[in-house]
Amino acid sequence: MSPSTSARDLIAPDSPAAPAPLAGSPAVPAEDHPHTHWVSRAAFPFIIAGLLLSQVALGFCVHHGNWWLAVPLMLLVSHFMHGSLIGFHEASHGLLRKNKILNEVDGVLAGTLSFMSFTLYRAAHQTHHMHLATERDEELWPFTQVDSPRWVRRLAAIIELNAGLFFTPFLFWRMFLRKDSIIRSRKVRRRVWAEGALILGFWTATLTAVAHWNLWTYFLWLHFLPGLLAGNAQSWRKYIEHVGLSGHTARSATRSIICNTPAGRLLSVTLLHEPFHGVHHLRAGLHHYELPHHADSLTPAADGELAPFPNYRSAIRHLLANLSDPRVGSHWPESPEPARPHPRTA
Repeated sequence: MSPSTSARDLIAPDSPAAPAPLAGSPAVPAEDHPHTHWVSRAAFPFIIAGLLLSQVALGFCVHHGNWWLAVPLMLLVSHFMHGSLIGFHEASHGLLRKNKILNEVDGVLAGTLSFMSFTLYRAAHQTHHMHLATERDEELWPFTQVDSPRWVRRLAAIIELNAGLFFTPFLFWRMFLRKDSIIRSRKVRRRVWAEGALILGFWTATLTAVAHWNLWTYFLWLHFLPGLLAGNAQSWRKYIEHVGLSGHTARSATRSIICNTPAGRLLSVTLLHEPFHGVHHLRAGLHHYELPHHADSLTPAADGELAPFPNYRSAIRHLLANLSDPRVGSHWPESPEPARPHPRTA
């Protein structure tokens, strides 16, 4: 797909068009939205630099057998990998790079390293924004499907939260391969198949080289283990953002986190401010560094809407309280009562 391909070309011809993203500049000047979060246009390059440097340091530790230092470095690598996955999401919205070609290159590269077709993700992700928390929101399958047995939804949650690196590509390839797929454009489908072949060829060559030079220890520590943890972190963040909520709007079907401690601000900037997830659903055209300027838009305006959580601990507790019967959306019969306001405590 060329960089100029429109959202209409990504989805089924009879699907409603995606809502037009808002302009990158806020409707109200950014200085009129006081906030305490650190914002930087260079956050993604910082994440990639941190990823490369931490992998080099981890490689030296593995080479010299310094396992006591290798473990925390591997956890740091996984965090930067998680941040790069959010960059992949930014690229799918055309927001990662000003240059459209470089945006495509970064998206395809990140997708290839994580077993994901960039074009497939971009096409399928449209449904998440157009049909948030409804049965047509395939990114939250099977939790939006009222005919899915609870044991199926529980099993899907167990697998996704513990093997997100593999479940996420399965989820999106399922959307592509299933009967009546929303992705019907022949041009788009050809590119998805081409990217699938690229992924297969890249990993075949990589694993062949690893096996030939017996680099399994380095591959395990520098890529597979941190990649597995990053995939799980991605899944847990997705569940924190949406699973267990019985609304259908950006504020009632999304948990946002605004943590104003130094650690919370650092976490937010290294996750490209994805914790401001409700703002992203309200204003999908905003760059990551603009999201904190619109934190006031997360203030509940109707019954059932959630105020931002003060940290991830409280948001995880709220998720776990609703995870025994994982579901999403207000279309479920006998939906549970809207979540009560949560205490803004640590």
